[in-house]
Amino acid sequence: MSNLYEKYKSSIVDTLKSELEIKNAHDIPKLSKVVINVGAGEAIQNIKCLDVIQEYLTDIAGQKPVVKKAKKSIASFKLREGQPIGVKVTLRRKKMYDFLERLINTALPRVRDFKGIPKKAFDGRGNYTLGIREQLVFPEVNFEKIDKIRGMNITIVTTAKTDEEGKLLLQSLGLPFRKN
Repeated sequence: MSNLYEKYKSSIVDTLKSELEIKNAHDIPKLSKVVINVGAGEAIQNIKCLDVIQEYLTDIAGQKPVVKKAKKSIASFKLREGQPIGVKVTLRRKKMYDFLERLINTALPRVRDFKGIPKKAFDGRGNYTLGIREQLVFPEVNFEKIDKIRGMNITIVTTAKTDEEGKLLLQSLGLPFRKN
């Protein structure tokens, strides 16, 4: 397994158990999955952009993403129900830990003027969503194949019951939160 998973098993589990005063080992918060989502509104006019997005998302995640379709029609956006509109990939187990390790150690430090990730992006149940403005922070992305700078949302789903538990888990894994 990855270094991040080994770190979680060896030291983080004991730290979380003592800090959160948990008696049952199954109640200790852990990572469940990581979902990477790229919305492409321009796919309404140019369906080929989804192929480019799928290609670089495959390089970043290490597995093939799924094309997502619109759930309902919106006339003002010229969007029809069932029309391809975005791409997502769900990572679990080893690929999830490998991706998070690359995100923490390689991608986030490459973000311009990086001061840490915001603390307020929790959903109330211990899950965290992080927005990245450009895909070029990942070294796996080939500059020549990119037609346009696109952002992505990365959702880290945990088994934590509260935001405080989730924050403590992600902080101990090494996610750099802002000081303020």
